[in-house]
Amino acid sequence: MSEHESTYVPKTGIEKWLDSRLPIIRFGADYMSLPTPRNLNYWWTFGGILMLCLMTQIITGIVLAMHYTPNTALAFASVERIMRDVNGGWLIRYVHANGASMFFIAVYVHMLRGLYYGSYKAPREMIWILGCVIFFLMIATAFLGYVLPWGQMSYWGAEVITNLIGAIPVVGEPVLIWLRGGPAIDNATLNRFFSLHYLLPFVILGVVVLHLWALHTSGQNNPVGILIPKERTAKDTLPFHPYFTVKDGFAIILFLILFAYFVFFNPNALGHADNYIPANPLQTPAHIVPEWYMLPFYAILRAIPDKFGGVVAMFAAIGVLFVLPWLDTSKVRSMRYRPQMKIFFLFFVANALLLGWCGAQLPDAPVVGDFKTFTLIDGDLNSYLWLTRFATLYYFAFFLAIMPWVGLKETPLPIPASISEPVLTDAAQAEQKG
Repeated sequence: MSEHESTYVPKTGIEKWLDSRLPIIRFGADYMSLPTPRNLNYWWTFGGILMLCLMTQIITGIVLAMHYTPNTALAFASVERIMRDVNGGWLIRYVHANGASMFFIAVYVHMLRGLYYGSYKAPREMIWILGCVIFFLMIATAFLGYVLPWGQMSYWGAEVITNLIGAIPVVGEPVLIWLRGGPAIDNATLNRFFSLHYLLPFVILGVVVLHLWALHTSGQNNPVGILIPKERTAKDTLPFHPYFTVKDGFAIILFLILFAYFVFFNPNALGHADNYIPANPLQTPAHIVPEWYMLPFYAILRAIPDKFGGVVAMFAAIGVLFVLPWLDTSKVRSMRYRPQMKIFFLFFVANALLLGWCGAQLPDAPVVGDFKTFTLIDGDLNSYLWLTRFATLYYFAFFLAIMPWVGLKETPLPIPASISEPVLTDAAQAEQKG
């Protein structure tokens, strides 16, 4: 697949002139005819969905930037003016705000798919690493954008997160002052955050191009997790167009229906009500929480009693993803043929959801019901902190202990010799039974 030869033939004089100077049409045509594993399922459609989300965020963000005022005295009012006075402003704003959530839903599914099917294994390490860079940039961009409406949760979210940087020894305080533009969050901070929030989506787009380039070079993974030899390309692959463009198009339509539901019928469901209150540095909200897609990392941050240790753990939760290709010791890619690892993976998914739930709770919130069995933290029975610490422990144990250990000890199931073999074998067996 990485040795796919170009089949594009320029027909008109303009195409020939452009092809000899900037072969952009050839690049698109070659991508459409790229041999693609014929067994790709709908979990592979989230790559196209993510590109749609990125372009939606860039386009709506450019329009919003035309009307937004990055000033602490005017920012909240400018957002309200967009909602009330700008033609179609409410729609652009709701698409952009809910688009961030849709973006993270798609990227989490995309990454879990890669984790389950071993898409990070050689020779695709660079594809995975670039994907992790995109994920990190997405988190940074989302945080910066969350501050811009300048509501209560925006201001206090910025206060909490920027203060964490100050916990870093030696360099923390200078970096904090540089990021804020002064000793406290003010106009300079909002201007910096607005500039970076506007810039980073284009940086993400650049990294996406590198991500696709690496994918074009190393080739697609597939649910079976086997490399396709050149001699079997014709049997085990299909052209990307029209087979997978139609399949991706259908999945994108379904995704847009979900997107439209939130935009038109429940636009504030994924946000926080306190962000419709103007920022007030003198009034701290009862519960400061980030957006839902950052809650697992926020829970990890709170699980560590030491402030600097919490910052290290939070960044380590993302950093461990970068070295994942070297932590997995199994020679089998797909967990479809690794029954033991599949169980741990399902626990990992449930654990990630648990971390998100814990991140949304008050640290000293009462436990639901009359559960009075364990005394784990200073005799306090009414705390979610012990559950958060357990979930944090499993998160890191999955990557640093379980994955290397299971890869060495497990006995995987037999792997088919080719993509088409299981299909042909099942068909032959059905024919014999018939």
